[in-house]
Amino acid sequence: QVQLVEFGGGLVQAGGSLRLSCAASGRTFNFNYLAMGWFRQAPGKEREFVAAISRSGSNRDYTESAKGRFTISRDNAENMVYLEMNSLKPEDTAVYYCAARNEPTISYVETRVHNYATWGQGTQVTVSS
Repeated sequence: QVQLVEFGGGLVQAGGSLRLSCAASGRTFNFNYLAMGWFRQAPGKEREFVAAISRSGSNRDYTESAKGRFTISRDNAENMVYLEMNSLKPEDTAVYYCAARNEPTISYVETRVHNYATWGQGTQVTVSS
């Protein structure tokens, strides 16, 4: 079983940057077999996809609003996944969640929230105007 812990959220002005990190840990898991994703949930809204990365890191996908501003990456040696967020906007304000799923296909990217089995506790990102 894998546990996920996110950190790096905070308060930032519009146009600023933040780097979110997600650490995976557990007694019996292999990070190399996990596809990873970042999702967010704003008050009163459903949890939505932000970015995802394949097991190898070779494939990535982003929600339209994140393209060109956010970058997802992973370090399989350190069991970490990151979300670099630039040019932040007030509409990016939300709780950001890291998610993991066991994925048999090394190059597959999963964007659907319901297909992830493991979630972190979330980290708050607030962008002021």
